[in-house]
Amino acid sequence: MTTPKTILARILFFVYLAAIAFLCFMHVDKLPDMQKFIFGIPADKVAHFLMFLPFPILAYMAYDHLTNKVSHAALFSIATLLMGALIAYGTEYIQGKLPYRSMDITDFKADLLALAISSIFVFIIDITHLKVRKN
Repeated sequence: MTTPKTILARILFFVYLAAIAFLCFMHVDKLPDMQKFIFGIPADKVAHFLMFLPFPILAYMAYDHLTNKVSHAALFSIATLLMGALIAYGTEYIQGKLPYRSMDITDFKADLLALAISSIFVFIIDITHLKVRKN
C-alpha cells in the first residue's frame, strides 16, 4: 500500500528531476552572474555538486521503505548511485549536443562526487534504521 508520505516523496522526486533538467538545459545567459570561485572551487562545480547531492536522499525517501537486510541497503545505494550517474552523464551528453551549452567532464566529476557522498549517507541511514528495528 502506498502511503500519502510516499506519494508526496515521489512527487517531490519528480519535481526535483524536472528542476535538474531545467537547470542543465536552460540558456546560460538566463543565469544570474555568479562569483567565479567559492572557497577556491569554481562556482559552476559547486553548483553541480549541490544539484546532485539530494538525488540519493530523495530516491531513498520515494522508493526505499527501510530495507530489511544490509545487502538490500547496499544494493539500493549502489543502484541509486548508478542511476544518478547515468542521469548526470546524460545531462552532460545532451549539453554537448546543444548549440548554447557544452559538455564538461569536470561537471560530471562534481556530480559523481555528490552522488557518492550522498549514497554513502543514505546507506548509513538505512542500516542504522535496520539495526534499530531489530532491537
